[in-house]
Amino acid sequence: MKTSDFYYDLPKELIAQTPVEPRDSSRLLLLGRTSGKIEHKHFYDIIDSLNEGDCLIANDSRVLPARIYGIKEETGASVEFLLLKQITGNRWETLCKPGKKAKVGARFSFGDGIMTAQVVEVKDDGNRVVDFDCDENFFATLDKIGQMPLPPYITEKLEDKERYQTVYSHELGSAAAPTAGLHFTEELMDRIRAKGVKIAYVTLHVGLGTFRPVKVDDVTKHKMHSEHYEIPEETAKIINETKQNGGRVIAVGTTTCRTLESVATMYGEIKPCHGFTDIFIYPGYTFKAIDGLITNFHLPESTLIMLVSAFAGYDNIMNAYKTAVEEKYRFFSFGDAMAIL
Repeated sequence: MKTSDFYYDLPKELIAQTPVEPRDSSRLLLLGRTSGKIEHKHFYDIIDSLNEGDCLIANDSRVLPARIYGIKEETGASVEFLLLKQITGNRWETLCKPGKKAKVGARFSFGDGIMTAQVVEVKDDGNRVVDFDCDENFFATLDKIGQMPLPPYITEKLEDKERYQTVYSHELGSAAAPTAGLHFTEELMDRIRAKGVKIAYVTLHVGLGTFRPVKVDDVTKHKMHSEHYEIPEETAKIINETKQNGGRVIAVGTTTCRTLESVATMYGEIKPCHGFTDIFIYPGYTFKAIDGLITNFHLPESTLIMLVSAFAGYDNIMNAYKTAVEEKYRFFSFGDAMAIL
């Protein structure tokens, strides 16, 4: 199986630059998982495809305003820092641009001095390990000076930072949004619950590796990035009860899917746990946890289009994407949604 098998041609104007209002007015392509049948809806119509006794499992991770701009103390040069992973306390692994200005020992100031930093290590992949220092709580300071780390294909400025957060985001730690959840409003979720569909949460902190292109020709040779996840006891209970009662477990997003499938693969069941996952799902994978998937439209040749192809079948997905392009759906993070049921 070649990476090029997952290529499709996408006109640039179909890459969504801004979110629609209200959130649930985005379009929804409904795809029959086995039949391949396509229906065109709006996201608020998702409730019609959910049955009493089903459960929706969503990722409640919250995006850090992880892009900050520092001034090098020795020279006054401007350097962009992107926080990737908390190592311990205020020590973070970061991506720095331009990296040549961020050598070991270099010191930086942010937000007129409310935060300072020193580079303590340059890793083999070029990432920097940086110690930050501030008077206030680190995350409170970050909220003041940081910007949302929007994907590189979004060039418009985001006016409202909350539009890159789901309405149920809670656990701070992601470098990118779990974007399938951006379509939900609190009102729509209330209506879903009123129909007898349970909603529960896992946490998977999305890393920037989610945007990393597949650079090998042979799909099976690709190495996935690792991300931290947690499944609470209540969520495991709801999933297991849903399965026992014949309901469907529907994952909101590929991050939720990867969390549940990782745990089901590791333990043979869904149970409360936490850890790191680098599961790579591509066609040929046997799904063990989920019965349905709500997702966005993904980049050509990405690990995410491989995952949805594994779930709905390669031919069904490639046909759905071809149809979405013809119908001028909006693509990627701020784009429209697909439900595979």
